[in-house]
Amino acid sequence: MLRGILSTSLLSLMSLEILTTTALGIPPAASVQTKLKVPSTMTDDPFNTNRYLKVPPNFSVSVYARIKKARFMAVAPNGDLLVSQPSTGKVLIVRPNGSKDPIISDFVTGLRRPHDIVFHKIDNTTYVYISETHQINRFIYKSGDIIAKNRQIVVTGLPDSSTSELKGSYGHELKNIALDSNHKLYVSIASTCNACKEDTVSTPKRGAIYQYNANGTNQRLFAQGLRNAEGLAFLPGTNDLWVVVNNRDQIAYPFNDSTGNYGKVIPSYVDNHPPEEFTKVRDGGNYGWPFCNPNPDTSTGLNNMPFDRDYEFNRDGSVNCNAMDRINKGIQAHSAPLGLTFLQNTRFPSLYSSGAVTGLHGSWNRQKKTGYRIAYFPWNSTTKTPGEEIDLVSGWLVPTTQEVWGRPVDVAVDQQGNLLISDDKGDAIYKLSYTPPAQVKVYRDPNLAGVSQSFPTSPGVYQANKGDLNIVGNDTISSLSVPPGKVVRVCQNETGGRCREFSAGDYKSVGADLDNSISFIEVK
Repeated sequence: MLRGILSTSLLSLMSLEILTTTALGIPPAASVQTKLKVPSTMTDDPFNTNRYLKVPPNFSVSVYARIKKARFMAVAPNGDLLVSQPSTGKVLIVRPNGSKDPIISDFVTGLRRPHDIVFHKIDNTTYVYISETHQINRFIYKSGDIIAKNRQIVVTGLPDSSTSELKGSYGHELKNIALDSNHKLYVSIASTCNACKEDTVSTPKRGAIYQYNANGTNQRLFAQGLRNAEGLAFLPGTNDLWVVVNNRDQIAYPFNDSTGNYGKVIPSYVDNHPPEEFTKVRDGGNYGWPFCNPNPDTSTGLNNMPFDRDYEFNRDGSVNCNAMDRINKGIQAHSAPLGLTFLQNTRFPSLYSSGAVTGLHGSWNRQKKTGYRIAYFPWNSTTKTPGEEIDLVSGWLVPTTQEVWGRPVDVAVDQQGNLLISDDKGDAIYKLSYTPPAQVKVYRDPNLAGVSQSFPTSPGVYQANKGDLNIVGNDTISSLSVPPGKVVRVCQNETGGRCREFSAGDYKSVGADLDNSISFIEVK
């Protein structure tokens, strides 16, 4: 039997690469071109040919379900998945079915372009809130329900294309919602237009977020100047509301300078202005639209951007852009961020679990396409703000051909820690899964159980006198797991002494002839 407690300095090591990046607070970005796994029953277009996505090391990605024009998602308390389908007026329920394709059925039908879905518990009652273009519903949910029950319409009269003054035209009529820990309901009422003043004086205001009690009473304006806030989410453990926003298109050049471009729509300027927005929303805040646009071209880059006056609606400066609430983080213009999910308090791999993800649906009016990926923002727990964006998943846009075969929308984490991604062009739900890298592991107890320590599979030596191994008390190492292709040597002392080598395999009892002590481990 071998004795020892392995030092905490080596706990949870997965690879030297991961140690380096996490030390900087940035987990590995998408870097591995990975063939998309597609069940044989799901190979209709666009999966009738091999497709590839770029993911971080140790991840795989597969098609989990095929759902036409899948939009927003929510994981039910029992693990079922709800998916909105605005094009059919349905919310679907997707249930696991062992190794077979998941079972997909109607959870609720007959809705007016349903979009966002949120589960929320009040006292002992769990509700599922579902937004329509003109109202917000909630249904009493009991674990295992496969059909929506006990419908309550909590908010009515929301503007949509049926609103008489809009004459059938509403550019962003789908509604997004969120609920905080105080049981307040937030509803994003997006703009009817690209940019217009009419939305800022309508009742209710558009390009705004309204707050209600959970039962729909006490409507009040919470924040404005947000053109189209799609993803609404609360930073876990707080009531801090964060949103991602689709910003305006075809912006006129706002500077009366020597370029002669003042007031003109210049494609090279439009390509990068104004940025999309990822920002915290405060009660009473105004975020500029349509009068003020965040400027990414200063020394702060995409962080805490100052505003430029919009040429069309504020060239004379009648609206004070310095009085607007600055945007915390910009995203490349025309990327079209939609769903927003915080990974804290989920089972997504711990390397990424302090961060946020958003689906970038992709551009339609940029000279060179952008978006079509899942963006990850590491979270600064001190400032409670997002760090620098990295790609978590990319590849729905093929760079060499500019082909777009998928457009990610929303993201959700299932109970197993997989990231689910909806795609309303590829008509799919994807599953991004993490497989821990192979490791050398030692265990205190027999049968590969008890307190354990992991070592990277790269060659290395771990010695007691270097602090790598501490022989203390009666704790013993009783079993050892060696991954394929590796050999591990264990020795009595740092200079060698009596040693034994173990090739690939699991060993439930090791080193009985080593006098129950070990001071040296070498991974070959």
